[in-house]
Amino acid sequence: MSPLYIFIALMVFSLVGVLFAFWKGAAAERTAALVVMANMAISIAVNWASRDLAATVVFASDGLSALILLVVTVRYGAPWMGGVMLFYAAQFSLHSFYLVTARPNTDYLHALINNINSAGISWCLIIGVAVTARRRWRLAQRVRPPPT
Repeated sequence: MSPLYIFIALMVFSLVGVLFAFWKGAAAERTAALVVMANMAISIAVNWASRDLAATVVFASDGLSALILLVVTVRYGAPWMGGVMLFYAAQFSLHSFYLVTARPNTDYLHALINNINSAGISWCLIIGVAVTARRRWRLAQRVRPPPT
C-alpha cells in the first residue's frame, strides 16, 4: 500500500475521532480534541512549508501538546488520558531520538512508530468519548422516572 494512502487513512481516522469528540465529548474530550487537531495541523503545515525545520517544529509541537494534555489530565482526571500521555511520550521520544542521532525521519521505522502513535492517540480519544457519553446516558436513565 502506498504511504500516501496510509497517511490519508490515518488523517481521516484522526479527523473522525476529533469530530466525534466535539460531537459527544465533555470538556476534557473537547479540549484534547482541540489539542490533537492543532498538533496535526501544525505537523502537516510545517512538513509542506519547510522540510528543513519540520523535525524541530514537530518535536516542539509534540512536547507542547503533551504538556497541555498533562494539564487536561490533571484538571479533569480522565483515565483515558493516561493512554494519550503514554503515546505522546513515545512520540516525543521518537522525535528526540531522530534529532539527536541525526537520522533522516523518512525511514520505515519512523513511519511505523509515528503511525502507531497517531492511531493510538485517536483510539484513546474515541474510547474516552465513548466512555463519557455512555456514563452521561446511564446517568440520564437513572434520573428519568420509569414510564407507567
